[in-house]
Amino acid sequence: MSSLPTQHQRVLSGMRPTGRLHLGHYHGVLKNWVNLQHEYECFFFVADWHALTTHYEDPSMIESSTWEMVIDWLAAGISPGSAKLFIQSQVPEHAELHTLLSMITPLGWLERVPTYKDQQEKLKEKDLATYGFLGYPLLQSADILVYKAGMVPVGEDQVAHVELTREVARRFNHLYGREPGFEEKSEQAVAKMGKKNARMFMDCRKKYQEEGLQDSLDVAKALLDSQQNISIGDKERLFGYLEGSGKIILPEPQALLTPASKMPGLDGQKMSKSYGNTIALRDTPDEIDKKIRTMPTDPARVRRNDPGDPAKCPVWQFHLVYSSQEIQDWALEGCRSAGIGCVDCKKPVIDAVLVELKPIQERAREYEDDIGTVKAIVADGNEAARDVARDTLEEVRKAMGIAYL
Repeated sequence: MSSLPTQHQRVLSGMRPTGRLHLGHYHGVLKNWVNLQHEYECFFFVADWHALTTHYEDPSMIESSTWEMVIDWLAAGISPGSAKLFIQSQVPEHAELHTLLSMITPLGWLERVPTYKDQQEKLKEKDLATYGFLGYPLLQSADILVYKAGMVPVGEDQVAHVELTREVARRFNHLYGREPGFEEKSEQAVAKMGKKNARMFMDCRKKYQEEGLQDSLDVAKALLDSQQNISIGDKERLFGYLEGSGKIILPEPQALLTPASKMPGLDGQKMSKSYGNTIALRDTPDEIDKKIRTMPTDPARVRRNDPGDPAKCPVWQFHLVYSSQEIQDWALEGCRSAGIGCVDCKKPVIDAVLVELKPIQERAREYEDDIGTVKAIVADGNEAARDVARDTLEEVRKAMGIAYL
């Protein structure tokens, strides 16, 4: 399994610009991003080109939705000091790599991506018989590979996209990773490790290639990770040399499985703008109070003294996210015995949501009043992303024989 040394691994994730975000986004994605930014080198991007794959007929909302979404990222705790925030279309290397990868990617690989037919079915009202829609999984691959991202946080439904990216990277490395003098350059790189480490590395390489011993491969990779006196290029070369392939130009990423969001919508379905069942991160306290107070409950509780079943009540799903065990026990007992009314049951949920959102909304107001700072943060992120992407494209062009320098 080809990868970069752990100290050079990056996390890459993005969102289509949908405007203001809601609690489903916060619990399903943003809280995870906030944690990841303190553990890895993170690149988070606005996937505006991806938005065009399904909304090409009316792109009028993309720009305003982008800034609204980035404000919510920042308000939720994404720090420009810890992560790079940028806009996909402002880093044209994404498109260039997508074009180059399209030259080597079999059509059948794209047609078999599970979401291809699923999305066509869900969006029947749109004309999705376009190359952009067919090719969007490959654009996702380019998004990942242009940063040599080691890990991509995804839900289970997106794992197939990461697997496609791995296949594309593997095919690219197979076709173009055999640089002239590869063996000689690899042997020279091994010598830079010092006699003891070099001997251990070669022993592990032999055991892995001749006997298929996974432990030997893991030891050799760990040994490479620890080397301080060889360049990143040599490490990439030695990862390929170790596994019997060529130089690893585009490392294969790993899917970092994100736990499914437990945040339901107001009606018990998945929280989604299309269902009209959301609580936005920037809804006012009065709006939040009204939305939760008018949530549907167990239909069996027609009157105040009718007992209910929490399993049939959307409010109970909110308790599972927001309430302590003590409050959950109180709600369970009170609902089943009709000891509390539905309004009583909703009150702790309202209070907990308001407490969670208060600091987010305070930060959001600061960014709303200073959109120039938001745009400056993204401009810095665009430039930082381009610096990394340019380096990758230089390697890719050179490997494909179109560097012309």
